[in-house]
Amino acid sequence: MVKTTLAFVCALCVAIVAPIAAEDRPLVRFNGGIGVIPVSNVIQTVAGGPVTVNRNIVNGVNSPGQIWVIKALKAEVSNDGQIKVRGRGLLLGGGNGIGTNANQKVFATLFCGGVAHSTATNNVPNGVPLEANGDFRIDDVLDNLPLPDPCTSPILLIRSTGGSWFAAGIVKHDEDK
Repeated sequence: MVKTTLAFVCALCVAIVAPIAAEDRPLVRFNGGIGVIPVSNVIQTVAGGPVTVNRNIVNGVNSPGQIWVIKALKAEVSNDGQIKVRGRGLLLGGGNGIGTNANQKVFATLFCGGVAHSTATNNVPNGVPLEANGDFRIDDVLDNLPLPDPCTSPILLIRSTGGSWFAAGIVKHDEDK
């Protein structure tokens, strides 16, 4: 009888704790960032002929007119839409403003299977200002909820309030250390 009661109590604990633990796991994590190169390719079909320049567009989001670099990026999105992003060194990588933040404000957009889930960030409707060294923090909740679980083909874009994307996160897989 004691063994049966103990087995029942253990099963009950697992039934209660397992869903709570599942909710605590992040939906998706990102570790590392890629700065934007605004042009994806240039094509000249015949010498001296017209040149076609293809913009670096990701899921319908245009790139800016200049190269941007990012030193580090970490992000975590939970099932309930909570998003935390820490970026370091998001700065212009070319032009006369090279090495500056160009007075930009940023926000994050998560794409799951091509569907956008965005945030204005930290209850600041026009994004979070980049620090002089390009550092920024986003602590907020994504809109366009609920988020799909699993989030297929996740893409995290760091965007300017003008809409262009400046950097993208690198997905951290469970097997990554």
